[in-house]
Amino acid sequence: MGLSFRRLGAPMQQHKKIECLMLFVEIAQQLSFTKAADNLSISKGYLSDQIKKLEKELKCPLLLRTTRSVRLTPEGEKILRQGKKIKSTMLDLERNIHQEHNALTGVIRITAPKLFTESFLLDICHAFQQRYPEIYFVLDSSYINYDLNQDDFDLAFRATLEPPQNMVAKELFSYQHCLCASPGYLALQGTPKTIKDLSKHQCLSALEPRNWPLKSAHATVNGWLTINDHHLLKQQALAGKGIIRVAGYYVNKELQQGTLHKVLEEQYTHGQSIYLLYPQLIYPSAKIKTFISFVQESLADQHIGI
Repeated sequence: MGLSFRRLGAPMQQHKKIECLMLFVEIAQQLSFTKAADNLSISKGYLSDQIKKLEKELKCPLLLRTTRSVRLTPEGEKILRQGKKIKSTMLDLERNIHQEHNALTGVIRITAPKLFTESFLLDICHAFQQRYPEIYFVLDSSYINYDLNQDDFDLAFRATLEPPQNMVAKELFSYQHCLCASPGYLALQGTPKTIKDLSKHQCLSALEPRNWPLKSAHATVNGWLTINDHHLLKQQALAGKGIIRVAGYYVNKELQQGTLHKVLEEQYTHGQSIYLLYPQLIYPSAKIKTFISFVQESLADQHIGI
């Protein structure tokens, strides 16, 4: 009759069977309880008890013990051969998992707001991939607040004042929404000095209703265009077709170059922050840890001060 772990009486739990089997393999290879216990950093008494439990579970002796020696029974020889195969498989699995976990290869899945993706994230991902060619990215560019504990994303970038408590949240930078227009538009139409002055201007909006929150009051604005694409909205402002309200970092380059000018700066409200979010993992993979550090360094070099 072949050897098997029988379900008689109170069966040994599966993880205990594997533990006892690995302990037996060490004894069988050393043919000494003392040497095996030293190698495993456990007591000789505990080791002996576990082997007795294994023999009881298998309903057969595995070792012949004398005061001076330990020998294997035929059943013990068979269990040793099978145990060594299992041990080898476990070691291979451990090495493969360790190698994969620590390798800078494979996919990084990210969800991020469209403006942040366009302004920073695509360039950051490209630069990271140039440094680590075996990495590639899958990006969801949207304003959907995915749950990283449920959805298939490694990281999320989110504009918020209150990051979720069940995530690791690293603040990357803070920003305000600013009102801006091209120098040509302001030269032709004049620069608004008060919130009321906005009613005289073409205020192009990204969202309905067209209500801009400002420090003194909310301004109900009028303009010839409402569009759900910030890139096209910015293009209209650059073309001198109106005033827009957007995240300051999104027009930082244009403001520095002078192709857009801020208006009513004293009316800007307290802004939000961009956070990098990821699940609370005890052992995050090397590629995720390396990318997080890369993002922080890249944005620090941007000197964002909007």
